Amino acid sequence: TGAELLFEVFSQRYERGSTIVTSNLPFDEWTGVFGSERLTGALLDRLTHHVHILEMNGDSYRLKQSKRRQRQPQAAQLSDNQTQA
Repeated sequence: TGAELLFEVFSQRYERGSTIVTSNLPFDEWTGVFGSERLTGALLDRLTHHVHILEMNGDSYRLKQSKRRQRQPQAAQLSDNQTQA
C-alpha cells in the first residue's frame, strides 16, 4: 500500500539524513489517511524523533492567488465597458 511504501521511505531515511514533510492534516488525522493505527504510530514515531515542527496557521496562499486571478478579468471587463461608454 501507499502507507507501507511511505513508512519504508521514512525508515530508510531515519537518522541518516534530513527529510522535510508538509501536510495540511494534524497528526491525529493521519490514521484515517493511512488506515492502520499501528503503521501510523510507527511512522510518526520515526518522523517526530529528532524534529523541528513548524506549524503554520492562516489562509491558503494558493486560494488567495486564485481568488485574485478570478477578480482581475472582472475588473478588466468593467474597465472596458467604461471605456466604450
